[in-house]
Amino acid sequence: MHKKDKEILVTYDFTPVSDNAVAHAVRVAKYTDSPIRLLHIVEDGSGSEARVEKARSMLQFVCNEFSGRHGMEIDFEVLAGTIFNTIGKFATDNDARMVIMGTHGIRGMQKLTGSWALKVIVKSKVPFLVVQDKPTEKHRFTDIVFPIDFKAESREKLYWAIYLGKYFNSKIHLFRPPVTDKSIIRKININQNFAVRYLSQNMIDYEIHTGNKAGSFARETISFAQEISADLIIITTTKGIDMTDYILGVPEQEIIANSARIPVMAVNPRVGVSSISSVMY
Repeated sequence: MHKKDKEILVTYDFTPVSDNAVAHAVRVAKYTDSPIRLLHIVEDGSGSEARVEKARSMLQFVCNEFSGRHGMEIDFEVLAGTIFNTIGKFATDNDARMVIMGTHGIRGMQKLTGSWALKVIVKSKVPFLVVQDKPTEKHRFTDIVFPIDFKAESREKLYWAIYLGKYFNSKIHLFRPPVTDKSIIRKININQNFAVRYLSQNMIDYEIHTGNKAGSFARETISFAQEISADLIIITTTKGIDMTDYILGVPEQEIIANSARIPVMAVNPRVGVSSISSVMY
């Protein structure tokens, strides 16, 4: 593995959704020529060293099986820590390309899973691709929903829309809320024009859509993505999220664990907009 090759990390806990995450990683890796590494976290504490060794043995077997099945080398790492801190730190320290994580969505008592996933995501400077099901029969992300709001941070996910758009020849669907406040419309227009400028410069196909229902923009985004059979939704997480946000809920929690089971890429607002424009050509 060359140092210049940014790897795709897959959080792996030996559950079926982890296997789904690996399948998504394989699809992305084949297009981007990225190495894959599975990451398993053992809860730190008494006896963690023995549990790490046991997990390493199990994960070696899993990696051998996946490598043979998919015709590519898949590496792994087992660490003692907590999922809420260790995953993000490892991804950031190793400058991973992205982290792919499986989640159970919002079925029954697993409604909290959306907030649990978000707590993991916001600890990393690396974007997360959150999945629930196996990849569809499509071989690429053909249609990507890109919600646009009035926040400047929403521009930061544009790099990833272009990155994926280029590799997968995707169409980007810019989706804006149906607002009437002139000051908010102006800010949304600024973000939309910013996105259109760089999508056009990078020859990425796009369409602009406006929602038609007042209320939850997150819910309408999910409904729109489902309507067009989108393969992915790209969002930006709330800047400076705290415990109150987890309790009261933020829009991205609903999108991450969406009932339509559409994969979601979550980008943390940590990169300056000025630095983004320099890598879009």
